[in-house]
Amino acid sequence: MLPIKDNNPTTITPWVTYAIIAINVVVFLGTVTLDPRAATLVNLQYGAIPAVLFGHAELPPGFSPFPAGFGFLSIFSAMFMHGGWMHLGGNMLYLWIFGNNVEDSMGHFRFLIFYLACGVAAALGHGLLDTQSEIPMIGASGALAGVLGAYFLLYPKARVLVWFFWVFVFYVPAVVVLGFWFITQVINFGSGAGGGIAWVAHIAGFLAGVALIPLFKHRNVPLWHDGSPAPAFGIYRPGRKTRGATSNIPPWAAAYEAERAAKRANMRRDQRGPWGKERKEGEERDSSPWGRYQPKSAPKPKSKPSVGVPKVVRLHPDRNKDDT
Repeated sequence: MLPIKDNNPTTITPWVTYAIIAINVVVFLGTVTLDPRAATLVNLQYGAIPAVLFGHAELPPGFSPFPAGFGFLSIFSAMFMHGGWMHLGGNMLYLWIFGNNVEDSMGHFRFLIFYLACGVAAALGHGLLDTQSEIPMIGASGALAGVLGAYFLLYPKARVLVWFFWVFVFYVPAVVVLGFWFITQVINFGSGAGGGIAWVAHIAGFLAGVALIPLFKHRNVPLWHDGSPAPAFGIYRPGRKTRGATSNIPPWAAAYEAERAAKRANMRRDQRGPWGKERKEGEERDSSPWGRYQPKSAPKPKSKPSVGVPKVVRLHPDRNKDDT
């Protein structure tokens, strides 16, 4: 079940999601041209090694790119490294589809912190399995799994277009796609499939995203739609009037509008913002509510007196007008 896109629009441009994808692609293009020996050395230097993270081993002096005592920074560098085209393409596809909506729910800066926090949780979860392991872990899968866990709680009813068994293409709810993905990770870990894949990192990252999303999302964004007739998804423009007798504004959006109305009432009462104090006597300014934001018009220059053409009085008004 390969997701292709979702029908969940956003209200902001997900610049952080775009930047993360770009960094991952640039880093991969910089390492894919290395020979196998150099690629192995780069993975050892910048990959997250459990034995180093938990203090059981250290890289040789001069070999580690980080200062002494800061080997834990490899957790962050490992998030932007991948072992192959399929590894990179799969992660970036999921991040492209689901990352923009999660970033929309919390804002740019919060999303960056959230993404890194999920990646740290995934690396630590993987390392706890074997703190003595000296095998480096690389990839954005752990941080990405946190994004999927957040989407799972935020937009479970969003429709996701999937490519099923490489033959059928149809829409399914996001809760089915992401639930199937998470169960697959658990089954693969239990069966020992794909020994070179950090299944626990995926599971830990997903659970971290589920646990952290209530703390990072905007308070006006709901976690799970309550099943009321109001639409759970779509573009909502604050202040837009709805047509018809019944309102289709979701409950969380109605609460947001009530909060904005209260702020406007307080500003009007305190004569702040566009409802500023009236103009003073003799002051040339528009007295309308928005007058204070209008630039003062420059005084028109006085016109100079012109000489003009003197009036001609006809001496013989009874003659033909064309006869001069």
